[in-house]
Amino acid sequence: MAIFQVKHVVCDYFLQTTNQILNKGRYGHPAGLIHAGTHVLGSIPVFLIYPTRLPIALLILALEFVAHYHIDWLKNDLSARFGWEPKDKQYWWAMGLDQLAHQATYIAMTIALVLVNR
Repeated sequence: MAIFQVKHVVCDYFLQTTNQILNKGRYGHPAGLIHAGTHVLGSIPVFLIYPTRLPIALLILALEFVAHYHIDWLKNDLSARFGWEPKDKQYWWAMGLDQLAHQATYIAMTIALVLVNR
């Protein structure tokens, strides 16, 4: 779980480009797909430390990709649709719920790893 936390900060804040920030709310835009892919690549070290069968690892990573992409897309789409900006409390509610959803994804991934490696 700690590795997922560090990975999240690195991928969501240090590696995310301006292009990704501006375009991940446009469904299907390559910038959002690349951003979600960066998260998947960042999760691979977890599977090196806590090995699991390759098909299970690939399934977990694929589900992370889908979840991360849609969590980000929804937050950005809603913010753009309603004109929420950093000065608006709704923007921060959306940001907080976005981060909560990402953390819930990491909890689910950790539980899945524990269960399949019993």
